[in-house]
Amino acid sequence: MRRLDSSDDVSLFDAEEDTGRKSKSKIKHPLASFFHLFFRVSAILVYLVCELLSSSFIAPMVAIILLLCCDFWTVKNITGRLMVGLRWWNQVDDDGKSHWVFESRKFSSHQGSGKQASDSESRIFWLGLLICPIVWVIFAFSSLVSFKIKWLAVVIMGVVLQGANMYGYVRCKVGTRTNLKNMATSYFGRQFLKQTMSNQEES
Repeated sequence: MRRLDSSDDVSLFDAEEDTGRKSKSKIKHPLASFFHLFFRVSAILVYLVCELLSSSFIAPMVAIILLLCCDFWTVKNITGRLMVGLRWWNQVDDDGKSHWVFESRKFSSHQGSGKQASDSESRIFWLGLLICPIVWVIFAFSSLVSFKIKWLAVVIMGVVLQGANMYGYVRCKVGTRTNLKNMATSYFGRQFLKQTMSNQEES
């Protein structure tokens, strides 16, 4: 694993808590933002309504798989790079060993506004990236509980493809697993402290 650069432009857990910077709320890549959500939300909607609209299994299954594949490629290769300046990939070296590469573009306050990350795009990116895999995990459990075994392969594909993108971009942002744990602990610690201080002020 290699991480080629570090960046503090995108807040994963606390995007609303930027300090010392202006809020950059303008969406600079509307088309990328649209397709970041379009394919993954469409796959979820097709899964939810397919049995109501059609008695066929093959057609909805193919549609969901195509939407998931389009979403995986779009998020991995386009929207992550444009919206938050992150990308990841896997490469094989000359010895045949597989390496995961995590790269982030560093944004500087000296760069023009077109080079800076948008807070609105960051929120759209991370919310879509984190929520949709959780939905597919819920679908997986519901398929097992309701014995919809024929849908299990499709649901597992949704979990794997969207989970892979989520894992890759989280590793791009926070680095190692230790950094991710420390970041989450720090965030929840701040939230607990804010709640405690707010309760003390009210009393």
